[in-house]
Amino acid sequence: MSPDFSKGVVPAVVQNAETGKVLMVAYMDEESWKKTRETGQAWFHSRERGLWEKGATSGNTMEVLEVRLDCDLDTVLLRVKPAGPACHTGAESCFFNSAD
Repeated sequence: MSPDFSKGVVPAVVQNAETGKVLMVAYMDEESWKKTRETGQAWFHSRERGLWEKGATSGNTMEVLEVRLDCDLDTVLLRVKPAGPACHTGAESCFFNSAD
């Protein structure tokens, strides 16, 4: 089963498989979906960078342990084993800003 890419890209929620912590949200297109499934590493689509492998330059790669799709097939959940922080700031997760 694959996501519905009829609108181009779908959101990909990335979760630490061991802790359950949400690490980041990115987008996937058909190409990044295929690369992720073929390599077992997290690949995404960016309007600025195009196809990119998470951690290719920083070393903070993400080994994909499990892939799930939501009920509408328009969102991907990647359960990963991170090799370092997910956020470009060096934080473990991109979700460190409180809205309160």
